[in-house]
Amino acid sequence: MTGMKKGSGGRELTVRVKTSRGRTASSQRWLERQLNDPYVARSKREGYRSRAAYKLIEIDDQHHILAPGMSVVDLGAAPGGWSQVAVDRVGSNDAKKRVVAIDYLEMDELPGVILFKKDFLDEDAPAMLEEALGGRADVVMSDMAAPTTGHQKTDHLRTIFLCEVAVDFAINVLKPGGHFLTKVFRGGAENTVLTLLKQHFTSVHHIKPPASRAGSVELFLLAKGFKGRKDAPDEGQARDVPDDTDGSWRP
Repeated sequence: MTGMKKGSGGRELTVRVKTSRGRTASSQRWLERQLNDPYVARSKREGYRSRAAYKLIEIDDQHHILAPGMSVVDLGAAPGGWSQVAVDRVGSNDAKKRVVAIDYLEMDELPGVILFKKDFLDEDAPAMLEEALGGRADVVMSDMAAPTTGHQKTDHLRTIFLCEVAVDFAINVLKPGGHFLTKVFRGGAENTVLTLLKQHFTSVHHIKPPASRAGSVELFLLAKGFKGRKDAPDEGQARDVPDDTDGSWRP
C-alpha cells in the first residue's frame, strides 16, 4: 500500500492500494475507499466505532429525534456507532441505562447500553427488548441489513423484510409521539414500508444524509409522531405491560 503523500500545495493525495496475491479487485476497491473516506478518519479521531455514527448525527441534527431522558432501541447495533450517539444525546449511563441494543454479531459492551447478542428475528427477541426497556420506547432505530448476495434485487427484498419486522416491533413498543428510523435500499419494494408508516405516524421523511456514500443505494426512512396503537386502552399513556396474555410480543 502506498502511503498518504503531500502534493506541492500541501494537499493530501489519494491513497492507492497495491495489488496483492489473494486480494480480489472488489476487496481492493473497498480498502481504497476506506482509506480515503474522511468519515472513517473522523470516526477514529473522535472515538466512534463506525462511520455510520455520523449518519445518525446528521439525521438527528436536522430532525431532532433524540433528547435527554428518552429511551431508545437500537436494532442491528454492531459495532455500536449508533448506540454511542444515542447514549450521548439521551443522557444514558450505567446508573440509568436508556439505550437497549441488539445484534447477532459480536459487539463490545458500551457504558449506558443494555446489549443483547441475539438475532432480532428470534421469536423471543422482541419480548426481551421490551422487558429490558421497562416500559415503552421513545425511539426505535434500525440499521439492520441482510448479508449481501451480490444480487441487488435479492438484497433489496431481504432488507425490506427486516424493515417490515422492525416496523411491526416499533408499533408495539413506541410511546405515542415516538419516532422510528430505519435504513432501506432503494428498489421499489420499500413502498410497502412507506404505506405502513404513513398509517401509524404523522409524518414520514426520506433522508440521504451526507455521511451516506453518494454511490450507495441506501437511504433512511424517518417516521415521526407515532399515533398510538388503536387497540390501546389509553393512547395518552405509555403502558408497561404487553397486550398478549402470555406476556410476549409476536410479529
